[in-house]
Amino acid sequence: MRLLRTLLAILTLGSSLPTLAAPGTVVTTDQVRAELVAHAPQGVVAGQPIWLGLSIAHQPHWHTYWKNPGDSGLPTTLQWTLPEGVKAGEIEWPTPRRMPIGPLVNHGYDGQLLLPVRVEVPAGFAADSLPIKLHAEWLVCKDVCIPESGDFALDLPARAAWSPQAAAFDAALASAPRALAGATASASLTDSGLQIEIGGLPADWAGKAIELFPETAGVLDNAAPRQAAWNGNRWTVTVPLSDQRFESPQRMDAVLVPAGGAVGSRIGFAIAGNWPKLAPAAAAVPAAAPLPAASTAPPLGLAAALLFALIGGAILNLMPCVFPVLSLKVLGFAGHAHDRRALMLGGVAYTAGVVLSFIGLAALLLVLRAGGEQLGWGFQLQSPAVIAVLAALFTLIGLNLAGVFEFGSVLPSGLASLRARHPLVDSLLTGVLAVAVASPCTAPFMGASLGLAATLPAAEALAIFGALGLGMALPYLAASLWPGLARTLPRPGAWMARFKVLMAFPMFATVVWLVWVIGQQTGIDGAAALLATLLAMAFIAWALGTPGIGQVARAAFGVVGVASLVLALSWMLPAFQAAASPAPRTGEAGPHWQPWSEQRVAELRAAGKPVFVDFTAAWCVTCQYNKRSTLANAEVMADFAARGVVLLRADWTRRDAAITAALAGFGRNGVPVYALYGADSARPPQILAEILSVREVRDALARL
Repeated sequence: MRLLRTLLAILTLGSSLPTLAAPGTVVTTDQVRAELVAHAPQGVVAGQPIWLGLSIAHQPHWHTYWKNPGDSGLPTTLQWTLPEGVKAGEIEWPTPRRMPIGPLVNHGYDGQLLLPVRVEVPAGFAADSLPIKLHAEWLVCKDVCIPESGDFALDLPARAAWSPQAAAFDAALASAPRALAGATASASLTDSGLQIEIGGLPADWAGKAIELFPETAGVLDNAAPRQAAWNGNRWTVTVPLSDQRFESPQRMDAVLVPAGGAVGSRIGFAIAGNWPKLAPAAAAVPAAAPLPAASTAPPLGLAAALLFALIGGAILNLMPCVFPVLSLKVLGFAGHAHDRRALMLGGVAYTAGVVLSFIGLAALLLVLRAGGEQLGWGFQLQSPAVIAVLAALFTLIGLNLAGVFEFGSVLPSGLASLRARHPLVDSLLTGVLAVAVASPCTAPFMGASLGLAATLPAAEALAIFGALGLGMALPYLAASLWPGLARTLPRPGAWMARFKVLMAFPMFATVVWLVWVIGQQTGIDGAAALLATLLAMAFIAWALGTPGIGQVARAAFGVVGVASLVLALSWMLPAFQAAASPAPRTGEAGPHWQPWSEQRVAELRAAGKPVFVDFTAAWCVTCQYNKRSTLANAEVMADFAARGVVLLRADWTRRDAAITAALAGFGRNGVPVYALYGADSARPPQILAEILSVREVRDALARL
């Protein structure tokens, strides 16, 4: 039932995505209608330019942003795919307008908007048509902000006039700021901010208020009062610097719009003087200051952290991500239920595998963090390659349990006999596998212990991870050492063959989850390529591991399987490499949630708005359970809306140093983490439990 709810939630999310209308020129959402348009009055002629553009019709009260969005927001971006030699220029941005929002001021557009782009057609162009593809991304805001995107396609015929949007292009180009002829400008830094002096302005501007739009973002305080004065035809204005400034340019361009004017004028100026020193946080990234401490409780001591790790490790066995591996242990447990010695040794070996794996994984994490990597618990599942290996392993285990092949037929005879002679190795490796799939889960009591471990000396940190592993292995170890347990289990018999096949299904369910995670990281191509790889591996395992197949047929099937595997890998590996780009996701768009950033949190808190942040990841099963249950509950969402809480989602599916740093600020190094900020910006946030309940969230909201 839980899986069904998850699938329905995913389908519901998919149904809310933009729809692409034939022939691929229009994308419509609940907020905008975006269309790829063209203006080629002479047709596509070699050596003559044409105009392309993105037309955006905003729904009432919604808006998108200029090249400098102001105190918040993101500019619209256009990525063109054109034939060789055809080159698209920059957006000819129309004159924006100021959009005050509480204590902030943004720059953007509403109503009908066209963003035109000049395209140069080379002199040697001789094709019958010009194929055009565009990927556009825009942020549309009202009370909430929703990042949207669209893929567009258009095939312009050559030498045939194409100007159905001529009036729209004429209006858009007419509204683009023009160079301010005859004017001179200079700027200097003062104690009050940036003082700009402009002379030679048009006579009809004299005495009017002038709006100044800096084209460089993040330098000036757009909302602060400006001191302006006229002296003849010279206009002087002093603009305070932004507290969140992250650039110190030596030159700036700006757009000037006189009162009553609709079209701006562009002017540039050099900046004299020394910029104030950037704050360390601002110098690193364009973000707000680090978050305050998340808890007023006294910090954990080492003894308490060890106890919490032990308890959290035991609870980890109840997490759905661990169940498939535990099913293997149940199968082995039943097989040795009446062999007391084998049962005890198997329990000790499994425990050793779990504890040593936790310590080894923790040591790797600590070494990488010491080398400057921003990583946290579950970091290995941020790698598509690791997830693909786990998916392959669980697929093979599932096929083996289902009877598709036997390991003894595939493994070399020496290795197969070694495995038979040393069953304890199987138990130890099962413990290793359990840790591999348990690492994306965070159970209650774990978060605080792991957060403390990241701040302790290596020996104490490894002790905490060892206690976590011992806690996870403890239930099985206790059961294997409990003499009365053997008498409660049925004796080995035919039922075990059916039970073995039954245990294949949790393995395949885990593969479904891992493929979904790959899809979140690499897109549909990566998920499909992984499925093709798993199919090829399954075919090879069947061909080589099924008794009764002749040698000739086995060899032929093996060749086909290996060729299929090579083709699948050649599809999968480039998709994984493309996913390794340094631009991670910061959140998920939707009707309620906005992408997270430190800066966005600071802006909302400065505006006196309560904020709820969901630090999550696609590979975190606990996160997905909370997302589909408590955070989708109608009463919880109604409480959020009634109290004006802004919902932000920080997605850690792919590596993100900003999210890692934010988690460290809470004393955590893994997800999920849920932070609820009140309207009072001086108070630290409430940190909720890893497994959310409706009552806990509603009680926390009541305390705001």
